[in-house]
Amino acid sequence: MIEIEDVHKSFGQNRILAGVNLSVAAGEKLVVLGPSGSGKSTLLRCINRLEEVDSGAIRILGRDIASARRGVHDIRADVGMVFQGFHLFPHMNVFENICLAPQRVRGWDRLETERYARELLERVGMSHKMTAYPSELSGGQQQRVAIARALAMRPQVMLFDEPTSALDPEMVHEVLKVINDIAEEGMTMLVVTHEMGFARKVADRIIFMDHGLVLEDAPPEVFFKTPATERARSFLAHLHRMRVNTGKLSTAE
Repeated sequence: MIEIEDVHKSFGQNRILAGVNLSVAAGEKLVVLGPSGSGKSTLLRCINRLEEVDSGAIRILGRDIASARRGVHDIRADVGMVFQGFHLFPHMNVFENICLAPQRVRGWDRLETERYARELLERVGMSHKMTAYPSELSGGQQQRVAIARALAMRPQVMLFDEPTSALDPEMVHEVLKVINDIAEEGMTMLVVTHEMGFARKVADRIIFMDHGLVLEDAPPEVFFKTPATERARSFLAHLHRMRVNTGKLSTAE
């Protein structure tokens, strides 16, 4: 589904991606871990063409999207992305937020789009908020709407960039449940997160990044029990201490 070959990206003198190589099979769920500044979010943004790579290739179903100069809207339509900050249109209600892109970008029929929007809102537990505006919703509710909006384009790949980091702790579970349900339906997914219990449960593979490189690529049971690098061991130990100190450690961790 996705092939990433020797991808480099810098912002000025700050090197963010330093030759990333990665492949993702159709239906795989990859969780991307790493410290702040390791290049995780930039990698996702390059896959969705929100950032242009400096060099290297990113292929989705064989098409090199990193070098494509046209069809960017089509690329983004096939690669759904959910951000930390929701990014819902504040002047549109929930239903309008979901229906806009399929009609404007895909050119789909209004009645079919609206039918699917209702189905998605039911799926994410937000059908009762169809006419509400983003300002009237909690963070968890806004994120569930954002997920439904991304799914409305019927993407082949879903990217989640720390989808729970802006949420209050009690709202995290409801969003992770929606993402887990999507994973169980066979969607190809890349998820940047610090939710270790979720990573253990959902991921087919764990990708660990630091300083713009993929340092480890392993099944979750291998990565969490016997990480291969000292940097990964240090990272996991730091997260464990944080969760112990804040009382957020789950039985899965």
